[in-house]
Amino acid sequence: MSDARVIVIGSGIAGLVSATQLAHQGYAVTLIEAADSPGGKIRTVVVDGAPIDSGPTVFTMRWIFDQIFDSIGTQLESEVKIDALEVIARHAWGDGARLDLYSEYERSLDAVAQFAGLEEAQNFKRFCEKIRNLYDVLQQPFIQSASPTMLKMVTGLGLNGLTQLASIGAMSNLWNSLGRYFKNPRLLQLFARYSTYCGSSPWQAPATLMMIAQVEMDGVWSVLGGMHALARAFERLALARGVNFRYNTRVEKILTKDGRVLGVQLSGGEVLTADAVIFNGDHAALSEGLLSPHDNQSNQYKTPERSLSALTWSINAKTSGFDLSRHNIFFQNHYQQEFDDIFKHQRLPQTPTVYVCAQDRGTSVPVEGTEKLLCLVNAPAIGDTHQLTQEAIESCEKKSFALLSQCGLEIDRTSRNTVRTTPVDFHRLFPATGGALYGQATHGWIVPLTRQKANSHIKGLMLAGGSVHPGPGVPMAAMSGQLAAAAVKAHLSSTKKFHPVATYGGMSMR
Repeated sequence: MSDARVIVIGSGIAGLVSATQLAHQGYAVTLIEAADSPGGKIRTVVVDGAPIDSGPTVFTMRWIFDQIFDSIGTQLESEVKIDALEVIARHAWGDGARLDLYSEYERSLDAVAQFAGLEEAQNFKRFCEKIRNLYDVLQQPFIQSASPTMLKMVTGLGLNGLTQLASIGAMSNLWNSLGRYFKNPRLLQLFARYSTYCGSSPWQAPATLMMIAQVEMDGVWSVLGGMHALARAFERLALARGVNFRYNTRVEKILTKDGRVLGVQLSGGEVLTADAVIFNGDHAALSEGLLSPHDNQSNQYKTPERSLSALTWSINAKTSGFDLSRHNIFFQNHYQQEFDDIFKHQRLPQTPTVYVCAQDRGTSVPVEGTEKLLCLVNAPAIGDTHQLTQEAIESCEKKSFALLSQCGLEIDRTSRNTVRTTPVDFHRLFPATGGALYGQATHGWIVPLTRQKANSHIKGLMLAGGSVHPGPGVPMAAMSGQLAAAAVKAHLSSTKKFHPVATYGGMSMR
């Protein structure tokens, strides 16, 4: 048992992983959360009595969670019930065209052949071979590396890896690189959507993001009780290991002295000392008040370009007319205009693509009566700079649900069974972001290598979450939590015990 004290700010999945792993290793951990429950962006909205997943909805890369749960002496399936989905996603267009992709490769190959012809099926086969190779070569030097750099990448990739990168046009954008494989515009549209998993435009995102398709082909699962059940599982395990949770508590300032972290000051004035602090939030918040101007003279934590926000509707209603799968994407015909509207014109899209997560689907139990839905369209992260007009929001909403109707889906929506969330709301939930849900936009081939790493420039202050390496998404954020915990352990092992001087008022670790 160590007497070192660690504070974790934020109970997103990264913070929960960090806190649980460090507590399991014997550190005294206090987790501070402004909300009244864990999860961060993994959140639920109660609509007409039904809790609806209203944040991340896709569970992939289970091997990361297998590793994490194993590291704390348990197993994923002992803590959370998950079910593999047969259909990865159902894709639809307004003229009635539909394409399902499956967890089973041969079924997807057949579906693509029926949808776009034998030549495109062969192109799909070639694409799958390429992204598998790409995913394999990038695992160690990037995804699992604590601090990837260009030099480390080149060294780690070797000749084979560099050849794989060159073959996809790694310095080109995702849309153009996909054009090397697909001629069918709808297949281009479908696979280009993976850039939005990083909150980015396929016309600006790097070609390497095509490997996200491989992540889904390796398996997509549903979580019984919703994604929030995953956060609750970590909370339960953290409590059992002695983590002190302080909900409804806001951190006003991260305290430092001589380039070293001292602890935190809470909004009520209370000061908590610590030997290490993990900040699990968008690192832009460090530039906007959490760090003193002296500690942030370079503004190094400002986000150069924000990623996507969203306009969402959490709905508990009856549906008809379209056979929903768990994950559904409804496309319009002017895909580039959507991203031009968002990133160039900073406005809600005039021709939105709509994602619908039907949270009662994907099981053997038929849906009767109302069902829980999350409907989402991409939006600009302008929640702190523009007050979106009611007219603009309602116009986007009308166009979004008109597209669903055109594709055959009718939702019996009312004001009572629908809760809408805008970029302004997301900014309130996640300060300093403008409502951005994925940190910095992944625009340009070099951006993945320039993300903030676990170690900040202040000794003892570590960073975790989707805005830092290895990037956005639940599994990546979980991995960043592991990296932050490892960085804390290395820091505490390499330095002598340091007790801050009580210069900020009453100190405690309550």
